[in-house]
Amino acid sequence: MTSVARPRGPVAVQGRPAGIVTRLVAAGVDLLVVLATVAALDLGYAALRYLLLGPPFVLPDLGPWGALGYGAAVMAGYLAVSWGTAGRTVGDHVLGVRVTSRSGSLLTPVAAVLRALLYVIFPLGLLWVAVGRRRASVQDLLVRSVVVYDWYGHAGATAARPHA
Repeated sequence: MTSVARPRGPVAVQGRPAGIVTRLVAAGVDLLVVLATVAALDLGYAALRYLLLGPPFVLPDLGPWGALGYGAAVMAGYLAVSWGTAGRTVGDHVLGVRVTSRSGSLLTPVAAVLRALLYVIFPLGLLWVAVGRRRASVQDLLVRSVVVYDWYGHAGATAARPHA
């Protein structure tokens, strides 16, 4: 008698909700992308200022609260644009996950912005993935989104099937 072969590797998890470790690593990659973006923007501003006004070459000094607000705004913009247009950030792409609505379609612009703002304001909401039975963060529950493994670019068809 022959047995049915079970899929292994990415095929086995395609379309299933992503776990906490995958999502935390993706968030770490995204944080590095945002830090590099902020550094590039600061250097670009300083270079442009130097070219237009002359010496000295000085990086902008926003103070701690200004820098925090600036970084948060860049992060929220990066997340909202990525989730609203491609359904994934650089970190999501590296880890093979995609953010969709519960129906499997891309997030609407409003949902993408709201989800991004919620992630920036309340990042600890991501930890709910580890204890909730749907593997959803607090942000996912509020915006009605899902984060699924999508190694092959077609998780939308299976994203609507939440696994318990």
